[in-house]
Amino acid sequence: MALYSEKVMDHFRNPRNVGVIENADGVGEVGNAKCGDIMKMYLKIDDETITDVKFETFGCGSAIASSSMATEMIKGKPLAEAMQLTNQAVAEALDGLPDYKMHCSVLAEEAIKSAIEDYERKKRGESSPQVKKENGEDEDS
Repeated sequence: MALYSEKVMDHFRNPRNVGVIENADGVGEVGNAKCGDIMKMYLKIDDETITDVKFETFGCGSAIASSSMATEMIKGKPLAEAMQLTNQAVAEALDGLPDYKMHCSVLAEEAIKSAIEDYERKKRGESSPQVKKENGEDEDS
C-alpha cells in the first residue's frame, strides 16, 4: 500500500488556492515548532460567507495537501460552517494521512480558525495579537 493517497499526492503536486489575498478580511498564521511547518490562511468574506481563500504553507507535502484541501472545503461556506471544520474531516477528504502526519491537518484546521477569529476581532474593532506585538503592546492589554 502506498504511504500517501492519490488525493494527497494530487493536492501536493497541484495545490489549489495558493497565494495571498491583499487586504484580506481575516488572516491566520500557525506553526508547529516540532516539524517546522508554517501555514498562513487569507480569507475574503462577504455577508458572513467565505468568498475567497488563499494559503501559503512552508512545510512538507502533507502540510501543503492539507492546506489545499482545507481551502477547498471552506470556500463558499458560511463562517459558522467553516468554524466547524475539523482536522479529521480534512484528513478524511484526503483519503487519510499517516498517523505521524496528522498534525498537518491539525495545522490546517487551526489556521482557518485563526483567520476567522482575526476577522471577528477586526469586525469588533480590536487589534489582532500580531499587530499588538508589532506595536509593542502586551497581548492582554
